[in-house]
Amino acid sequence: MRIALILAAIWGAGMAFWLFPADFLWPGAGGGWRPVGDAAQHAVAQRYFIASAWVWPPLNVAMLGGLNLAFADGIPLLALALKALAPLLPSGFHGIGLWYALVWVLTPVCAAWAMAGAGERRLLPLLAVAVAAASMPAFIMRFGHAALCGHFLLWLGLGFYLRLVAGGRVWPGAILLQGATLLVHPYLAVMNLALLAAVPATLLLRRAPWLGAALGAAAGLALVGGIMTVLGYLGAVGDGQRWYGAFALNLLSPIWPFRSWFLGGGFAAEVDATGHGGWEGYNWLGFGLWLGLAALLLWRPVAVLGGLRRHGGLVLACLGLSLLAVSFRVGLGPALLFDLGEAPGLFEQFRASGRFFWPVGAAALLGVAVLLARQGRAGILLLVVLAAVQCLDAAPARQALHDWAGAQHPWRIDAARLRPLLAAAERVTLLPSWPCTAAEDHATREALLEMLALASETPRPINTMYAARWREAPRCTDAATRATAVAPGELRLDYVAGAWRVIR
Repeated sequence: MRIALILAAIWGAGMAFWLFPADFLWPGAGGGWRPVGDAAQHAVAQRYFIASAWVWPPLNVAMLGGLNLAFADGIPLLALALKALAPLLPSGFHGIGLWYALVWVLTPVCAAWAMAGAGERRLLPLLAVAVAAASMPAFIMRFGHAALCGHFLLWLGLGFYLRLVAGGRVWPGAILLQGATLLVHPYLAVMNLALLAAVPATLLLRRAPWLGAALGAAAGLALVGGIMTVLGYLGAVGDGQRWYGAFALNLLSPIWPFRSWFLGGGFAAEVDATGHGGWEGYNWLGFGLWLGLAALLLWRPVAVLGGLRRHGGLVLACLGLSLLAVSFRVGLGPALLFDLGEAPGLFEQFRASGRFFWPVGAAALLGVAVLLARQGRAGILLLVVLAAVQCLDAAPARQALHDWAGAQHPWRIDAARLRPLLAAAERVTLLPSWPCTAAEDHATREALLEMLALASETPRPINTMYAARWREAPRCTDAATRATAVAPGELRLDYVAGAWRVIR
């Protein structure tokens, strides 16, 4: 197994080397290109967090007015380590690119480790599941959102599940995983908590002792709740709009082969019934996985049914996650079958519900791999073929990621002129601020994010930031700001008629 894990890591590192340029993986200040979209938000948040003084709660970013790093998707698990190492890091460094490389190395390793939890120790099956896991389209296509690329955490969750239902004494690791997953992203934490809850459910359905497992799952939930309380996650609010159901899993998403090398020729986009593009619900399982599922159902249907019965708790967890992903607005292809109306407010914390299908796809791949590996040489050969087909099928998705990572968008502002001004300032004020900019004013919001990215190279206290959540909804106070004189040491920049000007 050790050899398999090493080879899986080499495979992942090779993929990362091909996918990501060096200056993407190891960024610094003074570059000739700018980050864009959510990746820019993540980079800005990490830079300001690393440069800010330690405060309490530790995730609060002092130079962003106390914004919690988690609300800007700054990957606290990584950012805390980088902040501790800040004196050793180059100017303007952030770890977003490094995170992408880590997830590409760790995903195949953790998938092989998860399969070993089913008792598999042979090299070929472990390598096959490693390659197939790193070729899951839903994993590859999350590249616009760094934290949510952390699917290796879900594979760890599946690996702990298998070990725990088999009586393994790995509860400390399984519980700590819940806290670590929260510090990557709350969506992933909910998914892993569901996998942990599947342990006592499976044992109960097997009529095996389950109370200890239930206490272990409760401890995992308590740890997550404790971290949320101590680190300031609680009380977060969004933009006040009702979005749950808008970014749901379409019922056709798992079989909709957008960006499939084999079948994607006639599919130009994600399937969508809600009018929001279908991006968050993208969950094509891959041609290799579908071939494996079909082969098992035709060749060993009894083994499939036996596996489902033996892991009933995991089946229930996957069913619950699937229902959460489908949401209250159920779409089939372009048609909205029915709408159950507004969901309870709790659901609005997870409005991008289509994501919750990711553990279901991973569990399906793991189950297929385990069952095929148990069917003798023919089964192992079929598993290897499945992995190869899955890898080929994901080629367009990998190419899209490669192109995205390699796209170096030039600065649209005069970065060379503004950098010395930003570095010399004691604090920076941007007008209009984010809460004063209309959601439909995309040009101004993009300009604000670009200026935030440039300012974050030499972080100074700044008056505004783009965040997904806030402890208190930000108010528009630009009128009051404009009515005051520029303070000594303040650099005030106003975006007017498509250009930034310095207010003296």
